[in-house]
Amino acid sequence: MKSSNIYERFSQTFRQHPSLSRFLVVFAVSGGGLVAYSEGNILSSSPKIDELPEAGNKKKRVVVLGTGWAGTSFLKNLKNSSYDVQVVSPRNYFAFTPLLPSVTVGTVEARSVVEPIRNIVKKKNVNVNFLEAECYKIDAKNKKVYCRSTQDEKEEFIVDYDYLVVAMGARVNTFNTPGVEENCLYLKEVEDALKIRRSVIDCFEKASLPNVSEDERKRMLQFVVVGGGPTGVEFAAELHDFVSEDLVRLYPAVKDFVKISLLEATDHILNMFDKRITAFAEEKFHRDGIDLRTGSMVVKVTDKEISTKEIKTGKISSIPYGMAVWSTGIATRPVVMDFMKQIGQANRRVLATDEWLRVEGTNSIYALGDCATINQRKVMEDISSIFKKADKDNSGTLTVKEFQEALDDICDRYPQVQLYLKNKKMSNLVDLLKESKGDVAKESIALNVEEFKSALSQVDSQMKNLPATAQVAAQQGSYLADCFNRMDECEKHPEGPLRFRESGRHRFRPFRYKHLGQFAPLGGEQTAAQLPGDWVSIGHSTQWLWYSVYASKQVSWRTRSLVVSDWMRRFIFGRDSSQI
Repeated sequence: MKSSNIYERFSQTFRQHPSLSRFLVVFAVSGGGLVAYSEGNILSSSPKIDELPEAGNKKKRVVVLGTGWAGTSFLKNLKNSSYDVQVVSPRNYFAFTPLLPSVTVGTVEARSVVEPIRNIVKKKNVNVNFLEAECYKIDAKNKKVYCRSTQDEKEEFIVDYDYLVVAMGARVNTFNTPGVEENCLYLKEVEDALKIRRSVIDCFEKASLPNVSEDERKRMLQFVVVGGGPTGVEFAAELHDFVSEDLVRLYPAVKDFVKISLLEATDHILNMFDKRITAFAEEKFHRDGIDLRTGSMVVKVTDKEISTKEIKTGKISSIPYGMAVWSTGIATRPVVMDFMKQIGQANRRVLATDEWLRVEGTNSIYALGDCATINQRKVMEDISSIFKKADKDNSGTLTVKEFQEALDDICDRYPQVQLYLKNKKMSNLVDLLKESKGDVAKESIALNVEEFKSALSQVDSQMKNLPATAQVAAQQGSYLADCFNRMDECEKHPEGPLRFRESGRHRFRPFRYKHLGQFAPLGGEQTAAQLPGDWVSIGHSTQWLWYSVYASKQVSWRTRSLVVSDWMRRFIFGRDSSQI
């Protein structure tokens, strides 16, 4: 009896004081590997979630649509108590999506990668009200969002806002391929991962029945993955490990019928990675017996076959399958498309924002994550204004000294300038001016407006859209929260670059994405990593780096401990093959 009371008191202490969990350090040592951890921000303020604003409350209302990487990062980093926050999302949790391929095969359990939103924000010194609903319309003119309950579709309501943060993510892009929606599985949500997990086991169970023909067994155990990006490649690798390490021992009678195929429309998989990683991944998949078909575009999917066309020859062929997973990119959600029509962006594929993440054509709506892209302003659009602002003595020519004084603001406002110099291996803008004027002394360089335009004419060619990744979304959410935290302060004392077309400075510095590297798990306890500085690492040691980073990036100590324990359980007992 006493031991039970001690246990209950111990458990309650940890739940009521999450900061105690910082003393839990998990080591996983193998070849010098160490599972790293990071401490989350824990505030001692009293819980204020679901407190509705009082009548006459003058606090600005911020409505956040979505609880993915962007929305959750914004909520975690928002500290200004002068806002009332309304969160609207069809799911009441945040999911660590990079581990979804591991969930599909039982390497990690689904509950280990999700954290309830209420847990994340309950200790914040900000009023937060969560509504489990789906936004189906945004009325920018009247500052309203129309929502529908996920529990009862007939229950609809309207939420007013002063600021709107659109972080709704994106949907799967089927490219209007016939039969995809009816017959393929996706890998974007936790529910998708669980469906795949059940489907894999179902295929093995059906193939093990006594009256099934050999041809039918081959079809049932043919697993097809469409899409050679990071998600498709990681899932194919996880599935291969699951089959070769666990299922062949449980289903020995059908193990010889298993086949995994990966289809990619371009010439190579992992196109966004370094060529060394791409070559290693393709070679490893061939060694592992994964049927890698590059240059094959899916044109039709039925309930039992996938039809593909070879890009080079145009030849049509069919692949029988038992399960097909579609992982070929993202598309805009219907509610965002409707909103884009309202604000005159109907001709775009995704919502366009400025460099401060504010939706173009609006004053109080921000968009971040997969549903939006930053429309970086071109230097050549403002070239005359830049020249005029830099030419302080109005001489009609720009000297090195005048150029240097405007250098920081130009690079801050137009990051493509700095990227252009880096690619050209130029140390600064003076080198760019010298290139346009020839080999002359630095002090003698003086450009008129036409020569200045000529010098910067190729700069805008370096502009690139940011990738739709969790890393980008998380950084955008953190950046926007920081802007909201300092909104009043920066209104009085702007800290951003010069306004070249107007007077004064911008309130904030523009958002700048900092690439921290990317991983590509390839199965067999081998991972490829492309890290800053063009550093490429491939092999077993990189797998331990992957474990370390993904453990430390979990949103809470609860999920961190669950994920690490799942990895340890898999090492000891193998993956679970139940259909639950």
